[in-house]
Amino acid sequence: MSHVSSHSPHGQTPLHTVQVLGGGSAGSSAHVRSLAAGLAARGVRVTVCAPDEADRAYDFAATGARHVPVPRSGDPASVAALRAACAEADLVHAHGLHAALRASVALTGRRVPLVVTWHTRSYAEGARARVLRLLERRVAKAAAVVLGASSDLVDRARSRGARDARLAAIALPAPRRPDDAAEEPDSLLHKARAELGAVDRPLILAVGALERHCGYDHLLDATRVWRHLDPLPLLVVAGEGPERGALQRRIEAEGLPARLVGRRDDVPELLAAADLAVVPSSWESRSVLAQEALHARVPLVATAVGGLPELVGDAAELVPYGDAEALGTAVARLLADPVRRDELKARGEAQAATWPSEDETVTQVLSVYDELTQPVPYS
Repeated sequence: MSHVSSHSPHGQTPLHTVQVLGGGSAGSSAHVRSLAAGLAARGVRVTVCAPDEADRAYDFAATGARHVPVPRSGDPASVAALRAACAEADLVHAHGLHAALRASVALTGRRVPLVVTWHTRSYAEGARARVLRLLERRVAKAAAVVLGASSDLVDRARSRGARDARLAAIALPAPRRPDDAAEEPDSLLHKARAELGAVDRPLILAVGALERHCGYDHLLDATRVWRHLDPLPLLVVAGEGPERGALQRRIEAEGLPARLVGRRDDVPELLAAADLAVVPSSWESRSVLAQEALHARVPLVATAVGGLPELVGDAAELVPYGDAEALGTAVARLLADPVRRDELKARGEAQAATWPSEDETVTQVLSVYDELTQPVPYS
């Protein structure tokens, strides 16, 4: 009997899955919420083990799932809480490397299948890179199935010893609409541009954690390429992170046409107001900003790294990572070419239509769960 009909292989009780979320990036947290809602709607019992702050942001209980608070730290109390939550699980599905590591420890001695989704790649240098490789090997080998958010993550899981690694169907949950429906869209866009100081000048938007590997230093270098343009484009970067101080000092010392606006909960509105979106990272799997930009018909300039080329196809201008000249030139060229911008908007909309829906994502995950929990004899 299929779990799509909500029953266990024994035809008695609903399948019980535990979804484990670690620190939880925006992408993986939104994915778990979407998955929990889809699974619960199909009659699957869902427990979400996640830190309280993730639950406050994503309200997992509203999906029909049960939320069990598990702190993101790897201390014994956290693993014990996870072990207790998984006690009656038919299957455990962990999202991210650290969540998967804790889940594998919590399942020690139990014959409960572990599915792991790798949404992104961790970064480390020197001795820490060796430790990271060992963690990846342990997780890859502990998992019955590893689902990778991009083809290169699938390859990475295989290289770390995964028995079964597959490309994950991961939907971009529908973007939140502006709350104030009383206002006209044009009025909302004008308000967003006015607040950012870009009423009469092009607005270029980047969004993400301000970390070294995200390429914002190169993006600031790229602004020099368009400094001669009139009106002068404004680069707005939404997000927080350890590099904020250094980036802000550069903007002030060098007089760069850029603003750091911190973490924002109105990214869809900022994106709708933007002329272009930029993803300058050294690596991405399924960049949320890239997906939102294509959905919103905002032309995109991005680095040709990780899963980005596979994600956007021919619907964006792709440049090499770390090449500030190429990045700046691509932005300047697009701003000067309304025909090319319109072409990218149309291609973006077409490309976005090829991505998996939330329903297709849940269907793929359920088929994996079915494979792993059907009562077939072990060979």
